[in-house]
Amino acid sequence: MADSATPPGIDIRALDTVEAVHTASDVLAEVWGGDRGGMPPNLLRALAHSGNYAVGLYDGERMVGASVAFFAAPAARSMHSHITGVLPGLQSQGLGRLLKQHQREWALAREVGHITWTFDPLVARNAHFNLRTLGTRVTEYLVNHYGAMDDGINRGDETDRILVSWALAAPPVPTPEDDRVVASVAVPPDIEALRKDDPTDAAAWRARVRDEIVRHLAAGLVIGGFDDERGYLFVAGR
Repeated sequence: MADSATPPGIDIRALDTVEAVHTASDVLAEVWGGDRGGMPPNLLRALAHSGNYAVGLYDGERMVGASVAFFAAPAARSMHSHITGVLPGLQSQGLGRLLKQHQREWALAREVGHITWTFDPLVARNAHFNLRTLGTRVTEYLVNHYGAMDDGINRGDETDRILVSWALAAPPVPTPEDDRVVASVAVPPDIEALRKDDPTDAAAWRARVRDEIVRHLAAGLVIGGFDDERGYLFVAGR
């Protein structure tokens, strides 16, 4: 992943005060539609104070995003990125990529080789960012991974997730060439809007995408990449 230039006025800082921790918790709650349980201040304070990755993204003195990751097994070489978000209105401006680049550099400085995280397979922009922009590798499909969630984004939906692994010192995993692709699974272009406008159709997408992905994985295929038109691209397993 190429270094991302930091826009003027944008800064990333450690969450090293109680005030900053509470602000970050509020920012993440706003990103997730009002869920104040997603990253409560006391847990965030504990993670930050014990040496894990916990930063705020600032536009001047205003915090507009945050990211939190913790060390994972094996603890000396891996981290799991639990939550990263940028306020609505400032998304799709490269700030999420800036946070990920900062997270990567922070991890490499501590001899961490891999970062894992999950994302909703129905969110096309996240699939594009994780698989095409960052070049992560899909390692697992998790059915209803978190159970019921009560935030404004996930309320009323099942929480299927794709787990990815980012090898920090390796080249990005390339999107497979067409001659390697043996199947694909499409996703809606904007599932967030669909959930608001037609929850029944959104639920049908969840079931259809889950069934197709699970079927392809059971047949020995693996998710090799993502295409904005075709969706998830499946290749023969290695």
